[in-house]
Amino acid sequence: MIEGGFLYLGVVVGLAGLIAYFESSTKSKFFKYVPGIVLIYFSGAILKTSGIIGETESIDSTYGSVRDALLPMLILLMLLNCDLRKLVKLGPKMLIGYVAASFSIILGFVLTYLMFQGLYAPETWQAFGALAGSWTGGSANMVIIQGILDVPENIFGYALIMDTVNYSTWVMIMFWLVPFATVFNKWAKADTSHLDEITADLKEEYEEKQQKSISFVHIMGLISIAIFTSAVAAKFGELLPEFGTVVNATTWTIFIVSIVGVLLAMTRISKVPGSMDIANVLLYIVIALIASRADFSQLFQAPIYIVSGFVILAIHGLVLMLVAKLFKMDLFTLGVSSLANIGGMASAPLLAGTYHRSLIPIGVLMALAGSFLGTYYGLLVAKILSFL
Repeated sequence: MIEGGFLYLGVVVGLAGLIAYFESSTKSKFFKYVPGIVLIYFSGAILKTSGIIGETESIDSTYGSVRDALLPMLILLMLLNCDLRKLVKLGPKMLIGYVAASFSIILGFVLTYLMFQGLYAPETWQAFGALAGSWTGGSANMVIIQGILDVPENIFGYALIMDTVNYSTWVMIMFWLVPFATVFNKWAKADTSHLDEITADLKEEYEEKQQKSISFVHIMGLISIAIFTSAVAAKFGELLPEFGTVVNATTWTIFIVSIVGVLLAMTRISKVPGSMDIANVLLYIVIALIASRADFSQLFQAPIYIVSGFVILAIHGLVLMLVAKLFKMDLFTLGVSSLANIGGMASAPLLAGTYHRSLIPIGVLMALAGSFLGTYYGLLVAKILSFL
């Protein structure tokens, strides 16, 4: 049994690294259906459930210290790519589509929670808040909210199951609908001329950034900025007042780091390559840490959570269809808006590229908007559900 904090950290990080390696190097279709993040979670939870990872003060201290240090670094590096000035270029239709998608997801969580509230495990409102962060931004937002709300690892497992099963199904539906875009646009009486104007402005800048290589200086500089900013933000976060369970020192720390990240995204620092790669490294490590505290004893309740996920997505889809009819919006705009929320950077650019490669930058920008707002949308959902 593992009892020492340093050995515990080594095993957890090693597990994350091993799965990341297999995910990137294998030609198997396995990881298309079971994302690396989910496999890390289940592997770590098995180590905990089987007793390989013990319960000691050293492990508890290591877990808390490392997770609290990495979370703000993760969000800062992620937001270095989110230049809000570029989001304005997306035009009113893209922004309406994005806001409608976010609102419909929040509405879906609230209505679904009201419908099935009596069937859920305690503290499910916290897990739904974390999942709402993922479905309005990305996996990193879910991890950040887990840290803010201190979601029990067991309940957090349900959110990850929903984030795998329901998310994968929804992504499949969005890609399946691509060939029917003409039919949908005719039904909605949509005008797609705005897409050509947006693409012309963003395409060259996107391709230029994709071609840059990462050096030692880039990595060192990004990590230095992330650690320094996170440390200062954490110090100020401790000095600010707390309000209930949602607004605490961690919330303030994340808020300060988010503001700094968005401001730095408007400077030359945003052009330094490698920020998303380092952010993904931190994300995998944090997921592995959370997994190492989980227990599978309550997984028999998972079916009701999966059903809940489909109900949330059904409400989301119905609202988007209504918006399409009211504002005469095309399937591309709504599809990318949906996956910019629910899938984030992992799927929104891919869906955009399925329509046309030149549209990839739109998917990237909308996904980045979600990475900034997802944490706050998730906290909003958690706050609403806590009153129900």
